[in-house]
Amino acid sequence: EQVPGSTQPTKVRPECSCRLVLSAAKPNERAVAPRGALEAFTRLSRDAPGSPVWWLLRPIAAGIVAAKSSTKLVVYAALIGNLLVAITKTAAAMLTGSSAMMSEAIHSFVDTGNEVLLLYGMHRSARRPDPEHPLGYGRELYFWSFIVALLVFSLGAGVSIYEGILHIRKPEPITDPLINYVVLALALAFEGTSWVFSVRQFVAAKGSLGFYEAFRRSKDPTSFTVFFEDTAALLGIAIAAAGTFVATSLDIEVADGVASILIGAVLAATAALLARESKSLLIGERADRRISESILRVTREVDPALQTNGLFTVQLAPEQIVAVLSLEFADEARAPEIEELVTRIERKVREAHPEVVALFVKPQTRKGYESDLGGNMGDHGPLPAHASPTTPQR
Repeated sequence: EQVPGSTQPTKVRPECSCRLVLSAAKPNERAVAPRGALEAFTRLSRDAPGSPVWWLLRPIAAGIVAAKSSTKLVVYAALIGNLLVAITKTAAAMLTGSSAMMSEAIHSFVDTGNEVLLLYGMHRSARRPDPEHPLGYGRELYFWSFIVALLVFSLGAGVSIYEGILHIRKPEPITDPLINYVVLALALAFEGTSWVFSVRQFVAAKGSLGFYEAFRRSKDPTSFTVFFEDTAALLGIAIAAAGTFVATSLDIEVADGVASILIGAVLAATAALLARESKSLLIGERADRRISESILRVTREVDPALQTNGLFTVQLAPEQIVAVLSLEFADEARAPEIEELVTRIERKVREAHPEVVALFVKPQTRKGYESDLGGNMGDHGPLPAHASPTTPQR
């Protein structure tokens, strides 16, 4: 149905027995190809059909064309960069016997797998709600982001540290350091390109916030995961180059193993940050305070005489929020009047915040709301088990 005064359609599930209002939920929309990307791929198909470059880029370009957001484009860019880097580093490690280079190759393969898992999580989280999951699958993205953090720690950091310890106990000379330097330069170019994509996206999303504060407040794990992975990769390249230089120029063969351990330490620190934030999102964080304040302001604008007690929100996915309003209606208000007022609030909230996929209303007195706040529910109020979705209780 079309929301009055809005250009966005509203998807309503009529088979639902409760009034669960779904906004124009972005995760459920089909991907729309950016015009520039579509035209570029069309030119590639027309001008060089069947060429090696065409066959190499065809599946990648198809995925990029299908991407509906800059976040997804960043993940695809990281996937391409990590795959190319992993192949070049593996070849260099096999030719030179460098422990640090082998650690970097493992790191790049782990990052490649991580981007695949992030894309899979984005795909799974976009599935439509069903009777078993009435609020959708948005949190699948948070789950797979947490798995990515575990893989960075276990495979990336663990294997790198293990490889470094082996080479410290039995140091081996690097046979051809020039290959290492060439491969590291190529890796710097690939990873640097991916890093630029991720930085641009992260800076655009963070606004005036600092990097760490934006990371803590972010509800989109794909943006900060790719950014942290690429940053760790650039640090790893620098450490690997330094280890190669010290091992070959100063004849300190254990430096190669030490560099591998340092790379593992960087990965472990990165994984700890990612796991901490992904776990918090997976458990359930409230929405940004600015969104909560805006919803309360919109509610008061609909009816200034309405007593707005407070708000409780839960972030289901980067663009999916469940909100619960505590309202006190006039004693003389009749059920049809209350229902009409709730409908107006729903419409205005959806117009202001399409990411609010479900809005629940809990009618109660101010005293009852303050009593509920005596629990450990924070400053937004509780979510009682007996509350009915957007249907007033008498």
